[in-house]
Amino acid sequence: MASTVKDLIGSVAVGVGAGVPVTSAAQGPSLVPWPGKVREFFPGVLGAGVGIGLAVGSQVSQLRGLRALAAGVGVIGVSAVGYVVAKNKLGELEADNARIDECFSVAPTNTHLSGSAHSAVDYALLGREGARFINSVTTLAHAEAVGVARTHEPIRVFVSIANADSITSRVSLAMSELIRNKAFDREYLLILAPAGSGYANSTPVDVLELLSGGDCATVSVSYGLLPSFLSLTRVRLAGETQLELLNAIEHELVGRRNKGKHVPKILFYGESLGARVQQFAIPLGSSDLDKYSVYRALWVGTPGGRIADTFHRLCSGESVSIDRPEQIPTNTDYRVWFLEHDGDPVVRFRPDLAWAEPQWLDPELPRGRNIPSEMNWYLGVTWATVLVDTIFATNVKPGDFQSLGHDYRADLGAVTTAAFGFAGKLTPEQHVKLETLLREIEVTRAQKLGEG
Repeated sequence: MASTVKDLIGSVAVGVGAGVPVTSAAQGPSLVPWPGKVREFFPGVLGAGVGIGLAVGSQVSQLRGLRALAAGVGVIGVSAVGYVVAKNKLGELEADNARIDECFSVAPTNTHLSGSAHSAVDYALLGREGARFINSVTTLAHAEAVGVARTHEPIRVFVSIANADSITSRVSLAMSELIRNKAFDREYLLILAPAGSGYANSTPVDVLELLSGGDCATVSVSYGLLPSFLSLTRVRLAGETQLELLNAIEHELVGRRNKGKHVPKILFYGESLGARVQQFAIPLGSSDLDKYSVYRALWVGTPGGRIADTFHRLCSGESVSIDRPEQIPTNTDYRVWFLEHDGDPVVRFRPDLAWAEPQWLDPELPRGRNIPSEMNWYLGVTWATVLVDTIFATNVKPGDFQSLGHDYRADLGAVTTAAFGFAGKLTPEQHVKLETLLREIEVTRAQKLGEG
């Protein structure tokens, strides 16, 4: 017994000693700014967690020789606490996201929008993000502000997870909306994969609607009401939703081709988890893009990992990856566009960051934009640091577009223009007007929501 106590005390001492350099390393820079309290407590919490993990692990025979794994107990514990706290509020989060903002409580009268009087989609069930997306459709006044012609009223179709009780029924509802609006007669059909909460970024759709003269339709089918980091278990469900939607649309296109009818140019857009979901639905990369007649695809801030690496390789023959608009190539004919900030924690975070030094932190290589020159890789510590980075990766202030972390608003005007094949559509002056308008639209919406 005395020996066991002595061993335990010795192990605790070793653990505490090991926690000291961890605490020191954890005081290093991060990819995005953190709140002061988080910055203050993170090093101590991480150091203590790793120290305790080592101490406990050294006393468990199955973990002896695997002390690095034992140290990971502390690191994982840090993330687990945050996850559990959020998970305990799932019902509250879902209820909030199912509730439509008061400023959008009245269904739209525009017949080209889901939820209108002519639509089979129940507006009351669209949820917060669905209602916001539908009511963000661009107008003739917006087109005039940029100085572009408006020939059509844009079509926006959104189906919430609450609008029907199965993937098949939700996709059928979306297809009925597209057919009702004669969306397949339009020049462009954009398939937008939403994030976990149903969030569908309106900015790239705004750009499409303005530059196409409104001769376009956008469809989005949601798969949940929770934030993306709480929807990771729904990636398969979300991917199946996308796949069924793609198959239904392609079936319609085949029928139209056989009858000699017009076929729209198919566009893909996915952001963050939405990008992962859309790529999950077409795992063979370029060959699947051919299968679904995709004209152009833009994926923004795709979560990092082996799946993303593989997908990049599969599309490498016809894709371009950029960090910001200044990197848009002269040749904009690429079919696949990846917009991924060098310093986006969501893009950089991956499991093997815990035990393997990534190329983007290699001290012998040039650093990407917004990756601190003094940031170094440490076993376990960098993984935990970038994990916390992902929590604060998007710090949005309406109208103040930032090209930082997981915030891509400042990039989407120019990148969407190039990615969707509209390069040369606008004069330099009109580009400036477009960027100004996108910011004004966001500020106006925020003021309606009481956030401005």
